[in-house]
Amino acid sequence: MGTTEFTPWASLAGGALIGCSAVLLLLVTGRIAGISGIVRRLFPPYGGSAPFEAAAFVSALVVSPFVWERLAGSPVQQTVTGSMSFAVTAGLLVGAGVFAARGCTSGHGVCGLARFSRRSIAATAVFMATAVATVYVVRHLVGGWPWA
Repeated sequence: MGTTEFTPWASLAGGALIGCSAVLLLLVTGRIAGISGIVRRLFPPYGGSAPFEAAAFVSALVVSPFVWERLAGSPVQQTVTGSMSFAVTAGLLVGAGVFAARGCTSGHGVCGLARFSRRSIAATAVFMATAVATVYVVRHLVGGWPWA
């Protein structure tokens, strides 16, 4: 099992950019930067509600790693499973969590916490507790990530 590199400056810069993009979206469109809600606006029956802004935001998410690679001169490093069954299972679990929480980590964790929303504080606490428990179980009880 590999170690995780400590990157405080890159992490701080990334967090600041996420915060700035959330504020910019709120100022320009009056909408919260919850990715699940933005993606939902791309599809019927929700597509009538600002589909251009939603498409622009999602496009920026997709293009950003390529822009970073061009500016930084090094590729974005991302570990993704090679197992389709793990990817599908993870996607379904995340989707179920987003549905149950009525929003995702970006909407609740970034925007909701900044607004001191009690619902977002509770949702983010559940997200984080689940993440901690998952990492503990996989690293200490299962013996490592299946794709590592």
